[in-house]
Amino acid sequence: MPLNRQANPAISNGSHSPAAEKAVPLTPPADKKLFTPGPLGVSLSTKQAMLRDLGSRDVEFVNTVSFIRQRLLEVAGVPASTHTCVPVQGSGTFAVEAVITTTVPRESGKMLVLVNGAYGQRMATICQAQGLEHRVLNFEETQKVRVEEVARVLAEDPSFTNVAIVHCETSSGVFNPVEEVGKAVKKLCPEACYFVDAMSSFGAVPLDLTGGSVDFMVSSANKCIEGVPGFSYAICRTGRLLSCKGVARSLSLDLVEQYLGLEKNGQFRFTPPTHAMLAFCQALRELEQEGGVQGRAKRYQANRKVLREGMASLGFQELLDETHEGYIITSYRFPDHPAFSFTDFYSQLNEKGQVIYPGKVTKADCFRVGNIGHLFPEDMQYLLRCIQEVCADMGIPLPLITSS
Repeated sequence: MPLNRQANPAISNGSHSPAAEKAVPLTPPADKKLFTPGPLGVSLSTKQAMLRDLGSRDVEFVNTVSFIRQRLLEVAGVPASTHTCVPVQGSGTFAVEAVITTTVPRESGKMLVLVNGAYGQRMATICQAQGLEHRVLNFEETQKVRVEEVARVLAEDPSFTNVAIVHCETSSGVFNPVEEVGKAVKKLCPEACYFVDAMSSFGAVPLDLTGGSVDFMVSSANKCIEGVPGFSYAICRTGRLLSCKGVARSLSLDLVEQYLGLEKNGQFRFTPPTHAMLAFCQALRELEQEGGVQGRAKRYQANRKVLREGMASLGFQELLDETHEGYIITSYRFPDHPAFSFTDFYSQLNEKGQVIYPGKVTKADCFRVGNIGHLFPEDMQYLLRCIQEVCADMGIPLPLITSS
């Protein structure tokens, strides 16, 4: 006999304990605004898309996966005749590690990792964990990767089989010149595999994968496309991907086998994040409704403009100078005032429903404010008002006085 959910509120609320039968459902708390690099706030309709169950082998879910793979190629601006999209269960780092373990040859493989922040360093850490030969080419955290320096290293040592770079280094907010670097790689090491981590930029920052000779690019569901956490994905040159068969040092992170399984029957080899993928379908539709990459970029740039002008009027100093054009996340130096405590600053903003992020650079005390996710200019304006209130409560006069 089917359960009568109307007569049994404990079951309908997801609990089977006797105490729960008498419990009054609580009103869910209001969502906080997330000014972070991820996970991000998403639309109500995207969250509502998760409120159903589908089996991983259900025809509807198989079609959902197919739609996502094709639509991501369209967002990337590459044809299905030369490229493919391979989704990977897990956070963005899972896709980064999947590309590295799948593409660095077992014999004579050597990766050049271009590092100007924490996420470039993470790729180097993955190489180290997997015992892969690699070289780290370091740049200042507040500076872009210099194409001429990359070219010099490649000219001196053309034996690199792989080159990796981060597009938007969210530890600082720097945009790296990935297309120019890609051209240098293909000129000086034409057989090398060029890998771009576009985790926090894809979907809102134009990127020419073909013109930049990008072989593999990764991003995550919960970044600029504004889905929920649960999976990441790689956009790959199909021929290059297939040439890596048998290379991976991992079972679950083998991109070639993941691709072959999806091509065979449209299904994942292991349990997929069904609810996250349903939400992502809705997020992709909303991206298209907003005008695609250009439309999403326009909103994020508007957010950045409000934040930049407002914080400047309050006397806050940005970490990066005027030569940087990034609009994903902004790093601000701590105020030079004895009453300032980042822990208190963060906590008081959090109590007001405004969630910022600690800094991640090593040579400056900073905090970060993201412009991405389901945020709009009016959200940035409200955040600025909250910052003024918190500073007043902390006894920090505004505008800040900059020490010489």
